[in-house]
Amino acid sequence: MVIISDLYKESAQLYNLVSLTGLALYVFIMFFFSKHPSKIKWLTVAWGFALQFAFALIILRWSLGFHIFKWLSDRVANYMKFVQTGCLFLFGPNYSDHLFVMQVLPTVVFISATINIMFYLGIMQKLIVGIALTMKMLMNTTAPESVATAGNIFLGQTECLLLVKPLLKYMTKSEIHAVMSGGFATIAGGVLGAFILFGVPANHLISASVMSAPAALAISKLFYPETKKTKTSAEFAGNIKSQEKSLFEAASAGAKSGMSLVVSIGANLLVFISLLSVINSTLTWFGERVGSTKPITFQFVLSYLLWPFALTMGVKLEDCRKVGELMGIKTFINEFVAFQELGVLINNRKELNEHIAKNGTWSSERSVVISTYALCGFSNFGSIGVQLSLFMALIPSRKSMFAEVALRSMISGSVACFVTACIASDRILFLGLKNEINFLIF
Repeated sequence: MVIISDLYKESAQLYNLVSLTGLALYVFIMFFFSKHPSKIKWLTVAWGFALQFAFALIILRWSLGFHIFKWLSDRVANYMKFVQTGCLFLFGPNYSDHLFVMQVLPTVVFISATINIMFYLGIMQKLIVGIALTMKMLMNTTAPESVATAGNIFLGQTECLLLVKPLLKYMTKSEIHAVMSGGFATIAGGVLGAFILFGVPANHLISASVMSAPAALAISKLFYPETKKTKTSAEFAGNIKSQEKSLFEAASAGAKSGMSLVVSIGANLLVFISLLSVINSTLTWFGERVGSTKPITFQFVLSYLLWPFALTMGVKLEDCRKVGELMGIKTFINEFVAFQELGVLINNRKELNEHIAKNGTWSSERSVVISTYALCGFSNFGSIGVQLSLFMALIPSRKSMFAEVALRSMISGSVACFVTACIASDRILFLGLKNEINFLIF
């Protein structure tokens, strides 16, 4: 009620409350299509949304809170940059020309070795127990889903899965679904720099990843509730021992495990993106046969199908088609392409020249902000291939279970991003950090 009152006082129109209606709509949709609606633990869902609102207030209304999270994110990003030394040695000075293959994938190997070392030293077990007990107290969630979701604030879906690797064989379908959803709902700290280079506001990228983490847990437990007794308690996690006999053996084993993941990730991405190209080419061919002057693609079709979702997030009606198109690009290609397109639109608005008339722009900065939050996640069909390859490479015996929950978890991750956009779209976004975000007001 405090937030609603605050929004109403700051707004000259009730349109700023549209996104709260969207929030209620997404909760209803997830409940309606829930796997086990009678098993939903509403206290867990409520605490997830409460934490999301709390993070929004801390990061977006409190300057110190924003800088604390930015500092933590910078520390993680800086550590991950050390992999560049190895990339430079292996691939030469122009390795960054092939960002994904020669920088993102080697980061997987580096983080895998780091996590294995931390397990050998006993650090990771203590971290799992600490976070798991805290989340257990607040949301009644289990050790692996709590740790993986918290880790997704700063790490990517690949690295966070390695955090709970020893627990995977014991996890229920609901726990697997929650871990996958957290990976789909957030982005990796390692790719923040690329998105910022596109012109996307850094502060909103950081706050989006933080806010979407508890939302992912809430939506996941709404969409796929737990029906079995978990075997992955915090005490169980604390008793896990490393199998390696020395620090160097732990590092080597982690690197070997990470390398198998890299091969699996690369192969699956190649197949998924190529198949999407085949589908788009086929649709375009049929479009040309019926006289269409514009290429017909999946993302073009989705721009019409998804514009109602953009509307419920508080986007002005005249921008809904464009936001829907970006959501389609993100879902059926990946977030890199979507953020690159968003950067072009932001730049168009800044320049205010003939390029705007040719390529289009936004009617308000509100659409830029909402798009940033809605796109800030790995929830796309290409990432389903990544997630499945990761899980299957680590625990091949449970591949059918992983495949069963993958699509539902991707939907959960997307909805978590949309819920975050609903919360962030209101005027609350501009009340506390006006000095930090003045560059957004074009």
